[in-house]
Amino acid sequence: MSCSLHTYQNEVDVAKGKHSITSNWDDWKWQLANCVKTIDQFERVMNIKFNHQEREKIELTVRKFPLSITPYYLSLIDRFSYQNDPIFRQAFPSPEELEVVSHDMVDPLAEDRDNPASTITHRYPDRVLFLVTKTCSMYCRHCTRKRKVGDQESFFQKSEILEGIEYIKRTRSVRDVLLSGGDPFMLSDSRLDWILTQLRKIQHVQIIRIGTRVPVVLPYRITVKLVRLLKKHHPLWINTHFNHPREFTASSCQALERLANAGIPLGNQTVLLAGVNDCPRIMKVLVHKLVANRVRPYYIYQCDLSEGLNHFRTPIGKGIEIIESLQGHTSGLAVPTYVVDAPAGGGKIPLNPNYLLSLSSDRVVLRNYEGVITTYQEPSNYKSKCCEPKFAECMRHNELSHGANESFIGIEKLLSKHNRDISLTPSNNFHLH
Repeated sequence: MSCSLHTYQNEVDVAKGKHSITSNWDDWKWQLANCVKTIDQFERVMNIKFNHQEREKIELTVRKFPLSITPYYLSLIDRFSYQNDPIFRQAFPSPEELEVVSHDMVDPLAEDRDNPASTITHRYPDRVLFLVTKTCSMYCRHCTRKRKVGDQESFFQKSEILEGIEYIKRTRSVRDVLLSGGDPFMLSDSRLDWILTQLRKIQHVQIIRIGTRVPVVLPYRITVKLVRLLKKHHPLWINTHFNHPREFTASSCQALERLANAGIPLGNQTVLLAGVNDCPRIMKVLVHKLVANRVRPYYIYQCDLSEGLNHFRTPIGKGIEIIESLQGHTSGLAVPTYVVDAPAGGGKIPLNPNYLLSLSSDRVVLRNYEGVITTYQEPSNYKSKCCEPKFAECMRHNELSHGANESFIGIEKLLSKHNRDISLTPSNNFHLH
């Protein structure tokens, strides 16, 4: 395989296959078969030569965190300035990945703990994460599941998938299933169709979501046949993972267009990465490109505490700065929620600038994106006519049967008048003992 690279101005032609590489360029299986997986391949294809010292450090990194880049994504790298290229930083191993600091964790989100079945992570009351494969089209350097990259057993056995389906079937509180992995679109069409069909048979599963980076790193996988398959399983939602405006090409936009035209709502989950997108201007261009392609900017994630990601992490203040640059400065549709996926399985915690400045018994003091401070007058005679005090009667009246027997937990529990507890106290609290 040979490939001459280019600047951003030429990337659209390459992404469309108008390149002298091969007539198979837009065949997603050819792309997978020709992934760059060694330093030698990378140097040869990119016409880049690392010095001896660089080479040794990169080789050490690859031994722990393997390398795999699709030819398509590789073609987006600016080889004349690759050291600072945002595509290069996301795709090629860095010796900084071996710098493990004290707060790094192998499994920062405790996914391997909260798993009632081998393929299920159940953390939130009404939804589960369903891991359907262990393989990806490319090994992203910022992946929170770096511990699983390069797993030789890249596919789950059918029995393991069935175990997950059976758990969902008997857990009636689950109304939302998120397929992840690996990347679900690395499954064959028939395997994916079978999984979606089994989930659609479960009456209490209302929606199915798919998390994928394929439109970014392997857009040719979004074939007409695949889209036709997905349309059979509505309501279906897809969240993808664009991190930088350079990742938008004619090919990636065509993949998004096919999905959107199939009536599939699209969202995007961006990870805040130092040296890639930690800039308000870059983020604004990114969210505008997303919305223009009918993709709702859903989350900006603070980079997780996984081993080998310390060089990617930014202060949380940088994320707040980015939200400040978006809120009010562009349409609300283009403003994602900034979240920290809390360590030890704490779940997603939204973070926002402080727009609520103060409040009293009848008035709230607010500020807007320009710094204007204003007040909002609270109603003087408000009384809820729905949830309090006849909660059960309200549920019956509105036919809100799903989840009606769920118990209140967390802050919701403290706010409910049906609960007599006045505090949440850790079980190992010193004062309690």
